[in-house]
Amino acid sequence: MRVGMAGLGVMGSAMARNLAGAGYLAGVWNRTGHRAEALADELGVPRAETPAALAQACDGVITCVSADDDLCEVVDAMRPGLRAGHVLVDTSTVGAATAEALADELAAREVAFIDAPVTGGAEGAAAGTLQVMAGGDATALARVRPALEAIGSQVTHFGPSGFGQRAKAVNQVLAAGMVQAISEALAFADASGLDTEQLLPVLGQGAVGSRLLERRGARMLAEDFEPGFRMALHEKDLRLSQALLQSLEVNLPMVEMTLKHYERLMAQGHGDEDMTALYRLKRELFRTGNRRSL
Repeated sequence: MRVGMAGLGVMGSAMARNLAGAGYLAGVWNRTGHRAEALADELGVPRAETPAALAQACDGVITCVSADDDLCEVVDAMRPGLRAGHVLVDTSTVGAATAEALADELAAREVAFIDAPVTGGAEGAAAGTLQVMAGGDATALARVRPALEAIGSQVTHFGPSGFGQRAKAVNQVLAAGMVQAISEALAFADASGLDTEQLLPVLGQGAVGSRLLERRGARMLAEDFEPGFRMALHEKDLRLSQALLQSLEVNLPMVEMTLKHYERLMAQGHGDEDMTALYRLKRELFRTGNRRSL
């Protein structure tokens, strides 16, 4: 299968490299042309001038963009190049309703749409070990599964259109809980005078060990918030989770609290930092004169 990659940010570029390594990549497109040109030269594939040209040259296209409006814009621009039998796979995190609407619209043209958000961060994208959460037609997914297995270590089909996004919403709620717990605990450890270099391996090897703690714990303590996953994007994702929760007539306190904290940090200019910059607020709790609840 000849696959095009549209959207070449940190995640999309890494996916493109893994697709090229597996022999599936047939072209790339990005809104910022110089980034697409540089990656096309690196990988020895064509740079499409437009999304429609990319679709026309491929059997399927994988998209990776930031938000619902971006995805709708790219798909709209791609329509002239789509033909019956095409499979469009979106790895972005967008609303389940957006995924369902696009699937219905494209089905009328005999084009399959798979919502396939991923988890694993920039490290997982680079290593090709992302977890792919898919919703949509099972037959169409089977066609693109070999390409998806080039970017992820596991591809799981959760059901019809929108169910990949529902799974990702659950993932993002869990991520919020983890970043809350880890940032609070490490701020507590540091304020207690513990040797955190000694403590981190103990925590990581025990029952509370996690990939987030392993990959970000030391960096949080060092106040290194170089983004693996930007806070502004996690905030956007939690808004999508919040919308699904509200459709169930439920508000989860942890989601609401994390959104409140992110809003405060983003207002201070930290939105482009890693989501673990939440540690900034937790650290302040232990500073003299600021011992109050967030």
